[in-house]
Amino acid sequence: MKERPINHKNVLLLGASLEVLHQESKEWLETISFWSYEAQFFKNLLKQVKTNETRYQQMLQTLDTIYNQLFKFLKKDIVVHEKNLAQLQELTIGFSDTDYRDEHKQLSESMSLLTQDFKELKMTIFDFVKQRTLLDG
Repeated sequence: MKERPINHKNVLLLGASLEVLHQESKEWLETISFWSYEAQFFKNLLKQVKTNETRYQQMLQTLDTIYNQLFKFLKKDIVVHEKNLAQLQELTIGFSDTDYRDEHKQLSESMSLLTQDFKELKMTIFDFVKQRTLLDG
């Protein structure tokens, strides 16, 4: 398992107002939505390459895994996190400011790790398609 990088922005944000944390959560949801479009683009791009290479199959499987599991689960967790904020703002018993900030920190770390993993996958796909294009062209 990869070591999570220290996210200095996260350290600063956790002391910020709840509105700032809410805004960051909204940005995460927008990012995941964009990544979903990107994942579909990369899947279509890979399908244009005619090969049976194991690496090719692994990239398609990884895209499916990222899309069907990581994006969807993380999005669901962020939506629940936003509902927790609403409860916190309504002073609903059972959820505290500290709980919300701890949850936010965990989500921030998950987003950071997924960002890095997705970047690495995209670079691998770019390199693969570039190599295949040079070989076929």
